[in-house]
Amino acid sequence: MKRRQAIQAILGTPVLTALPPASAAPQQTPRPANDLPKLITMAADAAADPERLFFTPEQLAVLRRLGDLMVPAGANRPGASDAKAAEFLDFLLTQSEHARQVLYSNGLDRLQLESGRRFNRRFQDLTAEQAGEFLTPLQTPLSYRAPLAEFLWAAREDLLAATFNSREYAAAQTAAGRRAGGVGTYWYAIE
Repeated sequence: MKRRQAIQAILGTPVLTALPPASAAPQQTPRPANDLPKLITMAADAAADPERLFFTPEQLAVLRRLGDLMVPAGANRPGASDAKAAEFLDFLLTQSEHARQVLYSNGLDRLQLESGRRFNRRFQDLTAEQAGEFLTPLQTPLSYRAPLAEFLWAAREDLLAATFNSREYAAAQTAAGRRAGGVGTYWYAIE
């Protein structure tokens, strides 16, 4: 007998002789379906407020107010505040490139500074008409070189995207009987 044949013979022998007989194993009875534990789950942002990550509390308040002005709530759709778009951008900017972070930080600080200079009030405390004066660069095409304009265009785009891709927006569209194209593909504030 050659070595190859010997190894094949050893590997081919049944291993069942080393196992105890099946009658010796304890029998387990299956549990009834109603006896299984039930776990209540929820999204993390529904249980607690998301943690602030990038913005200062004052910058986050300015961004929330800016979101209210740029993406207000409609009849069958939530606004930026309802969709927590500012909180999502707070999370998103922690992962963004440095130039984008500087654009947002400087833009929000500049809005706060200019509102204090013009109206002697914080931006989040301005009326819609007063705050609207800061949004005029959005009404003129190719105004990206004006002060604050680059930031305002970027913030508008990001606030719209965050609002329209939120769970709240998808739920509102479904409740209104509209087909929400991205149902189930929305973002969570913090995951």
